Amino acid sequence: MTRSYGDFHSHLVPGVDDGSRTLADALHSIDRMVSAGVTHVITTPHFRASLTVDREFGAYMAFLDRRWEAVRRAVSDAYPHLDFRRGLEVRLDTAAPDLSDPRLHLGGTPFVLVEWSMFTAPPDAPELLARLAAAGHAPIVAHPERYGGIDKDLVALRAWKEAGALLQGNYGSLAGQNGPRARRLIFQMLEEGLLDYLSSDFHGRPEYTFHLSDGATELTRRGGAGQLDLLGKVNPRRLFEGKRPHPVPPLQTDDPVTQMLHGFLR
Repeated sequence: MTRSYGDFHSHLVPGVDDGSRTLADALHSIDRMVSAGVTHVITTPHFRASLTVDREFGAYMAFLDRRWEAVRRAVSDAYPHLDFRRGLEVRLDTAAPDLSDPRLHLGGTPFVLVEWSMFTAPPDAPELLARLAAAGHAPIVAHPERYGGIDKDLVALRAWKEAGALLQGNYGSLAGQNGPRARRLIFQMLEEGLLDYLSSDFHGRPEYTFHLSDGATELTRRGGAGQLDLLGKVNPRRLFEGKRPHPVPPLQTDDPVTQMLHGFLR
């Protein structure tokens, strides 16, 4: 049976970040996602965690609520069978964020999508992730393959996972969107069984490429059809149900380009 994709990282709420600018942008983007086989979407505007302890938090969330409700209604009318929910991509710019508001979580689940500024995690990142996990927030680190300071042994990523975090890679990184380093790292993560999910991180504009199909094709070409099924379909659907992901077995690849890169970098 062919399973559909679930995607929980995108920027489709118009006029709130560097994603969709207008409602037309958002609907055009949703159409591209649905055409690629996506049936479950959580869209995640950028959000600074420091706002949770700021007196402007209520006003800002009310602004997001209005923008979300407008796109939710339009998507519901145009795609009534699409499971379309809200979340946020929370930038951890404070050591003590208050993530208790359910609107900060992914689509009514315990999971929270997190990132750090400038693709640079602080030295105490494992401790912060452990505190979030202990508080029941189930952190998922977005696009770890794009971060600086990740060595060839993936020590930082292992520490994040040991602290209780999950890891979400981008389809675009598989396809080379984010450069050779991110591509090399995401395939190394796959080969070592560290990745839990794939999502698009689609920024919802007509001029941007939606990389799901390209990334899925590349992973399949390298022998990762089973990993793709778990990372792009099974585990995201489990997230929508509030369930932890299944383990993803290491990717076994004989791709000569990958082997050459590994030999050069080790």
